[in-house]
Amino acid sequence: MTISPEQTAWFAATFRSMVENVETVVLGKRHVIELAFTAMISEGHLLLEDFPGTGKTSLARAMGQTVHGTNSRIQFTPDLLPGDVTGITVYDQKRGEFEFHSGPIFANIVLADEINRASPKTQSALLEAMEEGKVTVDGITRSTGSPFLVIATQNPIEQAGTYRLPEAQLDRFMMKTSLGYPDLASTIRILEGTSSAQVTVNPVITPQALVGMSDLARGVFVNPLVLDYIARIVEASRTTNQLRMGVSVRGARALTKAAKTWAAAHERSYVIPDDVKMLAEHILAHRVVVDPEAEFDGVTANAVIGQILLDIVPPLRSELA
Repeated sequence: MTISPEQTAWFAATFRSMVENVETVVLGKRHVIELAFTAMISEGHLLLEDFPGTGKTSLARAMGQTVHGTNSRIQFTPDLLPGDVTGITVYDQKRGEFEFHSGPIFANIVLADEINRASPKTQSALLEAMEEGKVTVDGITRSTGSPFLVIATQNPIEQAGTYRLPEAQLDRFMMKTSLGYPDLASTIRILEGTSSAQVTVNPVITPQALVGMSDLARGVFVNPLVLDYIARIVEASRTTNQLRMGVSVRGARALTKAAKTWAAAHERSYVIPDDVKMLAEHILAHRVVVDPEAEFDGVTANAVIGQILLDIVPPLRSELA
């Protein structure tokens, strides 16, 4: 199914409305909000590595209100158990049968706050849900619903008592980014609003319509030359001596899916190399492992991906016509 010009125009207008709606709460962070909605529409998940108090919870809540969906917050701690995330089955003595009590994972938007503070066993409770949108408890599989987005956070400074996310779990996140502190003008606007009650936003779209946006994004055309460009970027990450582990196939597929959504959000029915460049670091950098010697010299994953984007020549616009 290809996306028509009318559908492309509706997609872009709706995407802008959703972003502007959340931007009334999360001030001065339009690009991060766009990335978050891109991940959601692309059926991916978002990892925020950020300091406390930068608006992560406000972002998740405002996104949930915008799509008229449900949202939940899980505070990950060392004593958190997998059942606290997925839910548990309890025996009801009056009825004489087992009853499932669903956990906070059953929501449209789940904020997994400070995910690296929980044990690997508890972290792994998210894996099936993030990959398949399903949760299996006591042999029974239940759907988390759709749309489904996990926004996980971790503190980049305080590492004491934390468990580093394994590569297999990092690979489940479509994107990794940071909200960061607001600029001066946005900070003043935030301070001006501190006397008001907690801000809520009006719904812009229904969960069912958002699923329809995901279906439309799949119809965005990707020229074989653009696919070749993505493949060459991925291949370069696997051959450079600065990385111990390159980008997985899942990472290449995530970049392709997100580029389709980004193109539709900017009112295009086709992907251009600039879409790939815009998203590449956010989608690929957290999936690679920097060689220890290169890391000792100050090399970062983002720098390596950035250099690869400089080295790989993208197809020309004239070739894509």
